Amino acid sequence: MANVSVRNLKKNYGTVEVIHGIDVDIRNGEFVALVGPSGCGKSTLLRMIAGLEDVSGGTVSIDEEVINDIAPRDRDIAMVFQSYALYPHMTVAENMGFALKLAKVPATEIDARIREAAATLNLTDYLERFPRELSGGQRQRVAMGRAIVRSPKVFLFDEPLSNLDAKLRVRMRTEIKSLHHRLGATSVYVTHDQIEAMTMADRIVVMRGGHIEQIGAPLELYDAPANEFVATFIGSPSINLLEGKVQGGRFVLIDGSTLPLPEAAAGLEDGRAAKYGIRPEHFTITEGEGMANMTVDVVEPTGNETILSGTIGGQEVQITQQQRLALSPGQKVPVSLRLEAVHLFDALTGQRI
Repeated sequence: MANVSVRNLKKNYGTVEVIHGIDVDIRNGEFVALVGPSGCGKSTLLRMIAGLEDVSGGTVSIDEEVINDIAPRDRDIAMVFQSYALYPHMTVAENMGFALKLAKVPATEIDARIREAAATLNLTDYLERFPRELSGGQRQRVAMGRAIVRSPKVFLFDEPLSNLDAKLRVRMRTEIKSLHHRLGATSVYVTHDQIEAMTMADRIVVMRGGHIEQIGAPLELYDAPANEFVATFIGSPSINLLEGKVQGGRFVLIDGSTLPLPEAAAGLEDGRAAKYGIRPEHFTITEGEGMANMTVDVVEPTGNETILSGTIGGQEVQITQQQRLALSPGQKVPVSLRLEAVHLFDALTGQRI
């Protein structure tokens, strides 16, 4: 286990800078997820930590030792890729122990490490099988076992679940999180799936365009996003953003209808253009008069909840309700809002007000 520190890290491809002087500290034993849209730089950052990409500026350190010029094999890091990269002609045991064999670790120690890792990953009964005889989830566990037997200081995961079907991804999320708790290893996990990051990580690093937008615990990012980008990226269904302005202690939508402002917005100057952010679950359908009226366009019953798509003040919104609702498209329903959960974002900068 180890501390990983990134300081003013930059990456250039020719004259194009793709990582713009970022800083990240990953604490000993912490599970940190790097998330963001395709091309944001998260995999490039992971590969720079691994030594698979050269550093154009700044430093990467493990336990206060700068490792910029240390070869990947000497960094005491193990990496699990999206592709399992298993040798098809080797058994599970041979795949897991191959790196140790190259390092000339004694055979008895290799065998002990393989069996310990196999027990941890529920692979004991599969050690003599070949990769072609395993399911996708079992192959991914073998790839993780190959990393575990090395007992590295840091585990790096580069979208390891992307090739699995949806049901298996959910199960493997649970297995990786459980494995992390058992090993207590420092782990950096890259994913484009914010649900994976929310359910697995101790902290999340949200990236966009080679910059870090926000770092924090999953619920911290959900409840207090730093800006409009983080608010829309974290959470599914996404946060609702209604355009308008602050006027007379209310939020005036483009069509002239109004919504109440949270107490935190008291004192904002009249006329300030903003976006009114509220998550789908923070609406409540009420009887009688509500804070606003929603025109229902689509009703999606999922069993445990109902998702309503429609409009408020002519702008699109989604509402989730933990109940089964008998509503029809075109119907108008009164809704109330949890005002303490409302966020206002500056219309120009996107920063939370």
